[in-house]
Amino acid sequence: MKFFVDTADVKEIRELNELGLLDGVTTNPSLILKSGRNIHEVTKEICDIVEGPVSAEVTATEYSEMMKEAAILSKIADNICIKVPLTLDGLKACRSLTSDGRLVNVTLCFSANQALLAAKAGATFISPFVGRLDDMAVDGMELIAEIRHIYDNYGFDTEILVASIRSTEHVKRAAMIGADVATIPPATLKALVKHPLTDKGLEMFLADWAKTGQKIG
Repeated sequence: MKFFVDTADVKEIRELNELGLLDGVTTNPSLILKSGRNIHEVTKEICDIVEGPVSAEVTATEYSEMMKEAAILSKIADNICIKVPLTLDGLKACRSLTSDGRLVNVTLCFSANQALLAAKAGATFISPFVGRLDDMAVDGMELIAEIRHIYDNYGFDTEILVASIRSTEHVKRAAMIGADVATIPPATLKALVKHPLTDKGLEMFLADWAKTGQKIG
């Protein structure tokens, strides 16, 4: 499974990229606001750090305006992935952009039927929001399983990009279901390495090594 990081914080992106853990980045208007930076400047910097796809989202809601914004965003870097909302205009834009060879991430997916439409429109990625479904007392991971089943039924190439991840459990379940990508907040991605027995075991090994009085180098 590919790991994308869900942030516009350049410092966090650079740190995770240096660890060799990143396959891409997703941003959205809320994350751009949180960064406090100009969308063109921060997106360009992110694209220079990460080799994989960097999702940059249009803010227009009508097809013609989406296409104008997509053209501007596409010029930022070769690895830009245009992010469009799961609306009829968004799907129309998706078809036009992918037909032109652009990467497209269709976002704000909350149902299997929506995911089916996105795949029919040629989406590179579909972004189901599992955390927001959980907030409504609906198991968001069931949606991932439904989409996986439908895409496998028909051999769609659209990659399932699990979004709105809130916990390491979400990541594990997404991987078990067979999602193609998880876009993860930096803190959650770093938390994947944590286990109390790992910490305890390392502490014991270091204590025993100190007793030997040896040095490796």
